[in-house]
Amino acid sequence: MLDGRDVTEVAERCAAFLDGLVERDWTVAVPGMEWTVAQTVAHAADCLLWYATELSSGPVELGTVVLDVQPASSPADLARTLRSFGKLLAAVVDATPAGALGWHPWGLADAAGFAGMGCDEMLVHTHDAGRGLGAGFEIPPHLARKVLARMFPEAPTDRDAARTLLWANGRVALDDLPKRTGWRWHCAPPAS
Repeated sequence: MLDGRDVTEVAERCAAFLDGLVERDWTVAVPGMEWTVAQTVAHAADCLLWYATELSSGPVELGTVVLDVQPASSPADLARTLRSFGKLLAAVVDATPAGALGWHPWGLADAAGFAGMGCDEMLVHTHDAGRGLGAGFEIPPHLARKVLARMFPEAPTDRDAARTLLWANGRVALDDLPKRTGWRWHCAPPAS
């Protein structure tokens, strides 16, 4: 089960990777996407703060705040924001009582679901940012397996976990499975 330690580990790994690329041009487009590297990292950070807010506010959408990390910020500040908001989501995940649910447009999710969404956003979008910057980000297999098990239970379990995570998010083909053109997380807690 995913928890705050996983969110913190992913945030640290992703931010450390991005820290090593702050001297590169983050205004370049990510191949196959409409966003620049800076917009991609800002989006991932936006999501972490949004998830922390929605999980802590409960099962009804909290539409009173517009969250917007500024992509025009320096690359170093964007990486720092990702790390910071990852820590915030981790703290909210760990402080959430068992059985509590938070709102997401794809369905109510428990703390593990929000942890999974946050980890997925960071891992996949750091991979995207790396592609835009000409650097390979290696998704840790143990983390990919955890995210797949919680968020994509339909995904194959007998293949490379990092590549399967990219497939689940519509980034690549996976052996005989074509690149996905539509996907959704399974936000709801698994049936016991």
